[in-house]
Parts: sequence; structure tokens; C-alpha cells
Amino acid sequence: MMYTERFSNLPAHVWPRLRALLDGHEGGGTPIHMTIGEPKHAFPAWVTDEITKHAAGFNKYPPNDGSPELRAAIAAWIARRYGVEMDPDSEVMALNGTREGLYNAVIALCPPTKNGEKSAILMPNPFYQVYMIGAISGEADPIMVPATAETGHLPDFANLPEEVLRRTTAAYLCSPANPQGVVASRDYWADLIALAEKYDFLIFADECYSEIYRDTPPTGALEVVKELGTDRNRVVIFHSLSKRSNLPGLRSGFAASGAETMRQIKQLRNYAGAPLPLPLQQAAAAVWADEAHVEENRALYQEKYAIADRIFANVPGYVSPEAGFFLWLPVEDDEAAALKLWRETGVRVLPGSYLAQNVAGGNPGQNYIRVALVAPKDETTRGLEAIRDCLYSA
Repeated sequence: MMYTERFSNLPAHVWPRLRALLDGHEGGGTPIHMTIGEPKHAFPAWVTDEITKHAAGFNKYPPNDGSPELRAAIAAWIARRYGVEMDPDSEVMALNGTREGLYNAVIALCPPTKNGEKSAILMPNPFYQVYMIGAISGEADPIMVPATAETGHLPDFANLPEEVLRRTTAAYLCSPANPQGVVASRDYWADLIALAEKYDFLIFADECYSEIYRDTPPTGALEVVKELGTDRNRVVIFHSLSKRSNLPGLRSGFAASGAETMRQIKQLRNYAGAPLPLPLQQAAAAVWADEAHVEENRALYQEKYAIADRIFANVPGYVSPEAGFFLWLPVEDDEAAALKLWRETGVRVLPGSYLAQNVAGGNPGQNYIRVALVAPKDETTRGLEAIRDCLYSA
């Protein structure tokens, strides 16, 4: 049998690598899982009631782009959050989780060649792994740009070689950043938008952690687009209820952009989409319309930021996250640190190098571990204290 070779040389995925590293060793205590960013806070209790109330919708095929109620709720949320009015019919599309949208954006929008050369898709390094696979699937070169302490943990796209920028068709940016927890400022977005206009490429703004922050709501890409008067077709934003509302299993996400960009995305989804069942769409519409539970959720993360700041106050190189729910902790060797931590304490964390790729002989994640602050406060505190005592005590 013949198979495509396009994906034959992909690096091993994060979770099989982690299992191969840790599972052959006995944990040193009651396991505390701080690897995956799966929220553990309670979701709104009334979500179940909403699903039940609309259960008859399981007997119908759901609309591909999202029900009118869901799209209207999403557009209303964008207006409240960012002050940007979007047409729910032409500029908003529901997704079955944002990974679907982030992957298919390249397929729908990015030509395989530009200016007579193979196209390039820019992304930070470390990065959410779907960015790389989206680029490869779109027959483009994934260009991984270091997002390190030296660059403020955001990629410096502007200093890429001219020959790369000339063939760039899109750039992914995650803000707040996974894993580093930094936020792109208004000026950063403005500079990136100006660069995209100069070299005529799209921006895929992965803003899935936007509602988990300390004090100031992170600036959104479309906010800056509106302020600058830029054509909103140039920027696609991606959001979901997974982190905002502790509903990763609901799979309610969305993409929003200008009408022409969204027309192209919707055209692909007409053939390849997997829309949410109608009862889930109705529940999602109610969740997007409610902010009280989001404020409660954010307050829980703010408490855990303070706990982390206290526990790691004397750790050299510790940087308190601005947003999101990960710590990006410095270590000498990420795999060795993760294995030591598991064998001695039972705490499981993710080696930072698993979220990045070797570029120019170096992996920008190899001197970090990623720690998810998703468990309840007491469990999170025990895990963080174990990390400090195991890895950072003299």
C-alpha cells in the first residue's frame, strides 16, 4: 500500500514523548498532574440544564457555521470585550474547538507559493503544535522564530531575512502566550500588523487564554485593527470556551475576521467541517453571554498566581506570568528535571523542549519546564512546593 510521505518525518508528539520519559519509572509520591492545560475548575452548573432543555436538537443536523443564536452571542461578546462590532452572519463562524480552526486556516487561506517561491508560515518557538502541522499540510515551510527571554518571550518576526518575509503568507501568534504567559502589547500588535501589510501576509491570532489574566485584560488583535483602520480581513482571531469557562469538552470555539476571509474559511468548512450538535450550540450561546462565572474563574487563577509568586520568590530566573495558566520555570536540563521530579515527588510536569523544535542547533525550550496551574488551589500549592523543594533547594 502507498501512503503520503508528507507526515512521515514528524517529530514524536508531546504526550507520547512524556509517557516514554516517565512511565517506566515509579513515582515518588501521590501523583500530581501538572502537565496538560485541562482546566479543573467547575464549569457553570446551569450548562447541563441548557443542554437538557434543548436536547431535541440532537435529532437535527446542526448548521455548519453555527446557529444564529450562537453566532449572535459570539458577536456580542466580541463587542463587549474588544469594542469591535462584527456581523454575526458574515464575519463569525463557530468551531468545534479552536484547534480545528487554527489548522484549517492555512488550508483555506494560504497558497502554497508566493512570489514564485514556496510559501512560509511564521510561528513562535515554542509553539502550539498544530501551527506546524497546519503549515506542513498547506505545503508551506514552517518558520519557527525563537520566543525567548532575550526577545521578551514573543517572536521577533520583523528581523527575519527579507527572503523569508517576501514569501510569508501567514503568521501565527498566541497571546497570552502558551507556555510563557506573556501578553502582546498594543504596540507589538501594531508592529506585527504593519509588517503584515508591508509583506502582504495574514495574522492568525490565537487568543484562547485571553480571559485568564491578573488585572488588565490583554489587548486583542482586532482592537488594534480597528484603531489603526486596517482591513480586518488581514487578521483572524480564534477563541474558545475551554479555558475561559472550564469547558474543554464542550468544544465551542470560534473564528472571526472580515467577510471575505471568513467566506474562504466557511467554503472549506462546508466540505470538511464537523459542527457542534445543536444542544451544545445552544448551551455555548448562553455561556458566551455570561461573564459572572468568568470573573469567578479568573479570581481562582489570580490566587494561584500569588501562590506561585510566593513559593518561587527566591528562585533565580523565575518570571511571574502576566496571563494564562502556565508557569515557565527555568531549569538546567528539562528532561532530567521532569524525571527527577516524578521519581522523587510524584509531580508530573512537561519538559519545555517538547513544545519547541531545534532551530539553528538550539531548542529554546530545553532549559524550562511547563507547569499547569489548573488543579484546585490546595493541590496546586502542594505541587508547586514539591517542585521548589526538589529542583531549587540548595
